[in-house]
Amino acid sequence: MKINAKMATPIEEKIDHNLKIRTGMVNVSDGKSKPEPLRLNLTMELVTLQRLEVVTPTNAQHNGPPMESKERMVQITRQKEGGLGLSIKGGAEHKLPILISRIYKDQAADITGQLFVGDAIIKVNGEYITACPHDDAVNILRNAGDIVVLTVKHYRAATPFLQKQLAKETPDSDNDATCAELKADEGYKSSVDNGTISRSCSRPMSICSEPEKKWVEVVAVPLMMAYVTRYIYGTDKLRPNAFEVRGLNGASTGIIHCDDLAILSQWLKLITDNVVGLTHLQLNVAGLSKALVAYKVYQTMFRVVKESETVDSRQHCFLLQSSGHEPRYLSVETRQELLRIENSWNAAIVTSVIKLGRKTFAVSHHGKSGGLTLDWQSGFSLAEGADSAIVWHYKFSQLRGSSDDGKSKLKLHFQDHETRAIETKELECQVLQSLLFCMHAFLTAKVASVDPAFLSSIQQT
Repeated sequence: MKINAKMATPIEEKIDHNLKIRTGMVNVSDGKSKPEPLRLNLTMELVTLQRLEVVTPTNAQHNGPPMESKERMVQITRQKEGGLGLSIKGGAEHKLPILISRIYKDQAADITGQLFVGDAIIKVNGEYITACPHDDAVNILRNAGDIVVLTVKHYRAATPFLQKQLAKETPDSDNDATCAELKADEGYKSSVDNGTISRSCSRPMSICSEPEKKWVEVVAVPLMMAYVTRYIYGTDKLRPNAFEVRGLNGASTGIIHCDDLAILSQWLKLITDNVVGLTHLQLNVAGLSKALVAYKVYQTMFRVVKESETVDSRQHCFLLQSSGHEPRYLSVETRQELLRIENSWNAAIVTSVIKLGRKTFAVSHHGKSGGLTLDWQSGFSLAEGADSAIVWHYKFSQLRGSSDDGKSKLKLHFQDHETRAIETKELECQVLQSLLFCMHAFLTAKVASVDPAFLSSIQQT
């Protein structure tokens, strides 16, 4: 379903059985018809669009008679007592159709919920009875068998007269009086001749009342593992002031357009917060399913892409680069989401590096084989020889820069604490990218772990 909508009123909140519901009116158009109002409801688990529909009250528990005068097929199972549970009036001798004049409560016709006073019977078990006199129609219905299929068409203009006769408790055999009154009404005659429907009430005159209005669900999208997107599906083209919610089950709200950017941002935040909350809850309960791609955080580079560096029209993009994997160019819907991911990534780096403790890479230093170790507590160290003797050692805080040729050669520039001189160490490593990403992870974790603002933000996420 494709829905274009405009936010008409601010978002409201109400409490329903301790469940917070956020709701707002939207104007809906499919791009072809005149816009119609919809109500958007947001709960913790669902986003729902509802349409306000008119419901005509009836004397029975069923829905009211059809609004359009179209032929319908209704199957009735005859009861041992009461038969079909209906009475008829009209007939060919009166130049009138065979009309249902009464439906008896809790009997066969009433149980179907699909027959109404004012329905004209066109066929019985596929045979036309429109040219039958009244008595012949009665006999056909009586002998139609236990399973009877009626083809009917509703004439709303006839109903007031039939109900009037019913209110007077006129015997069913008094067909002539009712038919005479029907024929005397020019409005009903016109409706029968032209096949149109009048606006007359189809219920007893004493209980006619104003139509009721009810919010009817159009679409509901479960928010568990859902996502909010402002992009045209399958492309990177951004919709101006518009978004849609797509569920894991394939359901979609359609396109909801907001004139007010502030309202758009508010809806994006509210819906995204609910999606994130439900997703975290599900992961805690069920655990992670098998991932399509797995990255070692300490050997992966996370980088926010600047607006001047974006490769398409998407906003809020970031890049994941990991040794042995193709780079991943990803995006989120809002700046808030991007900051949340960046913060969560840095928190994951701190956790993974502390858990890892130390990592050693095979390197070559001045033609000699050795091992470069990154240690969370002590920093950089190079060991050579069979006895793994330490050749040099520097703290992370002493690193002043690095450079590489993009293949295997790496230069590390350290500052001596005493002389303040810069000492350069040249290394070769066959897995240079892994070493560089791991170095970046250790340095990021070291800086983040002593940053009070960062530590505070981690505790709040």
